Amino acid sequence: MVQIEQDILSKNNTYAAANRQWFDEHGIFALNLVSSPGSGKTTLLCKTIDMLKDKVAISVVEGDQQTSNDAERIRATGVQALQINTGKGCHLDGHMVGHAVQRLQPADESLFLIENVGNLVCPAAFDLGEHHKVAILSVTEGEDKPLKYPDMFAAADVMLLNKVDLLPYLEFDADLAEANAHRVNPDLVIFRVSATSGEGMSGWLGWIAAGLDAQRSLRSETVDALKRRVAELERQLAAK
Repeated sequence: MVQIEQDILSKNNTYAAANRQWFDEHGIFALNLVSSPGSGKTTLLCKTIDMLKDKVAISVVEGDQQTSNDAERIRATGVQALQINTGKGCHLDGHMVGHAVQRLQPADESLFLIENVGNLVCPAAFDLGEHHKVAILSVTEGEDKPLKYPDMFAAADVMLLNKVDLLPYLEFDADLAEANAHRVNPDLVIFRVSATSGEGMSGWLGWIAAGLDAQRSLRSETVDALKRRVAELERQLAAK
């Protein structure tokens, strides 16, 4: 069983590496959003899109076991979305995302958002070619969730503590939740957000903007390096 798992992950990582290379070549910033069911992931995604769609092109991949409900909600914001139904599967994989990229053909220097299947276990092990995993924890869940599902929070670079507008009505210790997350991953960047009230969204959107700028700069450097290489080859040929 160990060998089978290694083979599956190795094959997936090959697809993921190809996806990431394609994103980098096109200056695209790709994020993989993961959470438990009911964390408010789709609502938060819609709010994020509404606040960014006039500034950057956005494409979305929606992962669910069944239905196209979430993809329809995303399309209602005015951006393109592709639904992937995994059936009995509990996560998206690199091969699925690669096919989604081919179908969506996201614009250069755009934002590519992947909403994974609602699950904090399986998606932790599968690289999709994203630049960052973003774990979403809502205040309607337990403060100890990062300790219960450490692999996911260790794999994530960002945690969004969602639905903070409900904190006055709940017995949820936000500081403890963040402390537990940092026990698992000391480098985790955390934003407290609410898709309903808009609280904390500016910090989250600023982080995305910085990622977009970094990808555009990387692409520019790659293109400049390629131009220099072509010029050098032409010079060498002319000298012969």
